[in-house]
Amino acid sequence: MVKIAVIVGSTRPGRKALDVARWVMDRAQGRSGASYELVDIQDFGLPLLDEPVPPSMGQYSKPHTLAWAAKIAQFDGFVFVTPEYNHATSGALKNAIDFLYKEWNNKAAGFVGYGSAGGARAIENLRLVMGELMVADVRAQVMLSLFTDFENMATFKPAAHHDKSVAAMLDQVEAWSGALAGLRNASD
Repeated sequence: MVKIAVIVGSTRPGRKALDVARWVMDRAQGRSGASYELVDIQDFGLPLLDEPVPPSMGQYSKPHTLAWAAKIAQFDGFVFVTPEYNHATSGALKNAIDFLYKEWNNKAAGFVGYGSAGGARAIENLRLVMGELMVADVRAQVMLSLFTDFENMATFKPAAHHDKSVAAMLDQVEAWSGALAGLRNASD
């Protein structure tokens, strides 16, 4: 069975990402195609990238990087929950992604974005990054509006129709995570 991380992509005080990630986890419960784990980047205390050697060389030296690498290496796929800040993903999520390289390779990713435009531009930003990391991003995505899915732009209350979007995205992440197993095993 494939193992998929639902990554909380914000560390900002008052963030909505944790509520959204928990909602995704609730929808993932009981699925037979994968096991899911919530991974909060805030729990890793990552500073701005402070490794002296590029991540592609795999020579991590800092305890926080080693812990982050060990966690991410466990998974076959990812669901990134991202806010949209200034037409992009959060700086905290981009920083967390940039710490690693091979731990991301030959895995699948889906996206749940939120913002004034449904997080669409943050998701597009992440799709570019995933390509460089050899992560296969799936087509289905979830786009949540601050205007319609958050009461008073604060309390997360997603519209019921998003359940179908989440299910479609999870179906694709599970399928692609399994399909890429041969590439992951060949590179070990």
